[in-house]
Amino acid sequence: MEQETRTGEGIVAVRLIRKTDGSLVPDAVIFATRLDMQPDGMEGMKTSIEPLPSTEPGLYRFKVNLTMEGGWRLSLAAKIQGETGTLESRLTLKALP
Repeated sequence: MEQETRTGEGIVAVRLIRKTDGSLVPDAVIFATRLDMQPDGMEGMKTSIEPLPSTEPGLYRFKVNLTMEGGWRLSLAAKIQGETGTLESRLTLKALP
């Protein structure tokens, strides 16, 4: 799924939802984050991403800086309490002027 946003600094919020029952996943440990322009063929073009405090269980917020317009890929990796393995997910953003 692709979401539209504006260039510059902003906040991206992601909800982690358990596929089996649709419940929110609180207290996940997100240990890897990356924001790059892979959708536009420029995977080496990265920008800053900083975790922010959550405002509600299952919601994970990040301060981002989309330095130019175009396609951006947000990649996350997390450990979830009570689950084996690592959750990895990607979200595509479209930055507009």
